[in-house]
Amino acid sequence: MGITNPTMEKTLSSQATDWREGRRLRALELKERGWKQTQIADALGVSEGAVSQWMKRATEEGAEGLRHKPPPGATPRLSEEERTELAELLAHHDAQAYGFRGKVWTCERVAELIAREFGVRYHPAHVSRLLRALGLSLQKPARRADQRDDEAIERWKEDRWPESKKGP
Repeated sequence: MGITNPTMEKTLSSQATDWREGRRLRALELKERGWKQTQIADALGVSEGAVSQWMKRATEEGAEGLRHKPPPGATPRLSEEERTELAELLAHHDAQAYGFRGKVWTCERVAELIAREFGVRYHPAHVSRLLRALGLSLQKPARRADQRDDEAIERWKEDRWPESKKGP
């Protein structure tokens, strides 16, 4: 006469990937042992309505219907190949090579490059997440006036600034 140990059985609930899935599968196991929905709800600390929904899904789809399903997300607008190509474009060329003023890549510029090269529009805020996922860093250009004359500034620093520091 063999004695079965319930803890040694390979149960559905023991194969669960998270505790919620385990609870749903345990409910199915208890139902298959003849438990009533109210007893299952009390034992698992859930509402009878939850047990009822789980049993309906189990009837329609089997135990697989009670397994965890990752939430569906939007499909990426750029394929893996396009993402790789984008990373290469950014790594091997500066922004000036694509007609931007200055060499720095910004989110706005990368968004424009993606639109030009791949025909896909991204909001600049999302571009920052895309770049981080590609392992690239963000850059911000120094804001300078168009009329700025760097040579005149350097001359002033050399000629007039030392005089102004001496005081009266």
